[in-house]
Amino acid sequence: MNFPAEDDFRRLLDALTQCVLLHDAKTKAIVWANRAACIALGFSVEELLPLKAHDTTRDDIRYRREIAVNAMDRSITEGPQSYEWCYRSRAGVDMLSEAIATYVPLAGRAVVMVQFRDISAEEAMRQKLRRYETRLREYMQDLGEGVAVLSPRGKVSFISESGRRVLGVASDAPLGVALDYCTREDRDRLIAQLRSATRQQSTPAQRYAITRRDGAKRWLRITCRRIDIEDGTLVHFRDITDEVSIEEARRNEARMLEYAGRNNAMGEMATAIAHELSQPLAAVRNFIEGAIQRLAQPDSIDSAIWGLRAADRQAEHAAHIIKSVREFIVKREPVEAQADLRDVLADVAYFIQLRARDGGVTLRIEQWSEPLPVRCERVLIGQVILNLAFNAIEALSAAKSSKDIVTLATSMNGDAAELHVIDNGPGVPDDALERLFDGFSSSKAGGNGIGLSLCKSIVSRHDGRIWAQRAAGGGLECRFALPLSHRA
Repeated sequence: MNFPAEDDFRRLLDALTQCVLLHDAKTKAIVWANRAACIALGFSVEELLPLKAHDTTRDDIRYRREIAVNAMDRSITEGPQSYEWCYRSRAGVDMLSEAIATYVPLAGRAVVMVQFRDISAEEAMRQKLRRYETRLREYMQDLGEGVAVLSPRGKVSFISESGRRVLGVASDAPLGVALDYCTREDRDRLIAQLRSATRQQSTPAQRYAITRRDGAKRWLRITCRRIDIEDGTLVHFRDITDEVSIEEARRNEARMLEYAGRNNAMGEMATAIAHELSQPLAAVRNFIEGAIQRLAQPDSIDSAIWGLRAADRQAEHAAHIIKSVREFIVKREPVEAQADLRDVLADVAYFIQLRARDGGVTLRIEQWSEPLPVRCERVLIGQVILNLAFNAIEALSAAKSSKDIVTLATSMNGDAAELHVIDNGPGVPDDALERLFDGFSSSKAGGNGIGLSLCKSIVSRHDGRIWAQRAAGGGLECRFALPLSHRA
């Protein structure tokens, strides 16, 4: 087999797009250059031969001749050597390069072949990325949020410095497993969120109560997305403890307002309740006095017992009235449960009947023929019904008509259970209908609308809606709708 001659090797090297310089293995002088090297440096082969290192190299301590000579010498004994070098062209243009020195013992002389390629663009990109990384670190330095990458087994393989602060983990402390930070109740939910993550978009944000490494209890909002790096999951988390505290404070304020509203409703009904109690209490007194008189007569034991039993029934009726008032105004923690909207109306119908009778208003109750199951805080929805009914009764009382009627009706409309409060009064102007539940608006003279605004707040919290419209008979109809929890 015939091997190519030295001239053929030079032709092969000349055809390469990568730059090649041949240096004498002993003197390190340039003995040949391929076409790509000549074009890059701006010299012909003949012009390159007498040049020294400083003629083709950037003037910088990092590119002293001794560094290149040492790399070439090591290539003779240790094999190919890679190093960074900055060549300078005839036009004075610097070309940062990755150079590889390789010892080649040719037939005529031993040479060191130096291949180099321009990495200026790559280095510029690396520097740009480093600047971006530095800026990102600075930007995230004081943020209450962090970024982490989890392995398929949930181990934290990367976390930002801000993330360490959020979790209370020192910079040199081990990160552990993500689930270690969650409460036991939240672990299954976090696992489900991580498993549902896709590469297309982040998961919906979820809240978790966590315990930091320093023992502090905090709240995090977490989103995550699958990434191609190590088949991991990118997790973005933000400390929302302050937001949760504010929301809890607002909920407490709302509960206090609702409690105050129930007390106010009972305060407005004090006269009617007192009148309602006076009847059974007066009856108790009469029955007891009658029983005492009968006991003074011979053979009247049975009659006296009948009187005492009647007094007991009236006392029980009075106790029922007091219990109803107490149960309505007692301060309770909010509990959402399944209820029939018809039963909620029945819970407060007694108080509405008292108020209607006291105001000279006829009350009609029309219940839907089928169950209307909803999930609600029963006392609060009862308060909405009470407020709407009281508002209608007071509006009619102010109008002083001889045939004042308020109708309370339940119905089903598609996937919603509805309650209607309809009066036959004068109604309100058309421009006031849309803002009736916005606060500081009322359908009754002297009203401030706070009760109606409270109704809107409660119904909205139950994912329902409330509105007002003209009644068919010319009065006002206030209506609210709650989503049905299931078909009965």
